[in-house]
Amino acid sequence: MRKPTVEDCRIIDLGKIEFDRGNLTVVQARETVPFDIKRVFYLYDIPGGEARGAHAHKECHQFLVAASGSFEVVLDDGHEKRTVYLNRPFKGLHIPPGIWAAEQEFSSGAVCLVLASEPYDEADYIRDYEEYLEFVK
Repeated sequence: MRKPTVEDCRIIDLGKIEFDRGNLTVVQARETVPFDIKRVFYLYDIPGGEARGAHAHKECHQFLVAASGSFEVVLDDGHEKRTVYLNRPFKGLHIPPGIWAAEQEFSSGAVCLVLASEPYDEADYIRDYEEYLEFVK
């Protein structure tokens, strides 16, 4: 089985419906997001200079959206790194399992919305980078 690379992490345009009184973006499992959504959480009130994430998943897909503000996501497949900047609430980043990801450089008031393919399971997380490098060998 082929291991995912940072090139497999892709920005997906969710679309935007514009109204005079504001905009609307629709997220639908297996349509706009390429997996069934089993968990939703969001990060907010992150102090300036702090980073979040810095882990990989064995089975869980994630889809990150800058619901408000902006932040960077550093992606790492054990061989290459790639940084993606998220700053539009109608665009999201799909991160397949097997990719090390860290969120950083949060703007003031940023909200990172995360859609996940699996319920929370600590056993699915790889939080140690050296362990991650062994996992992707």
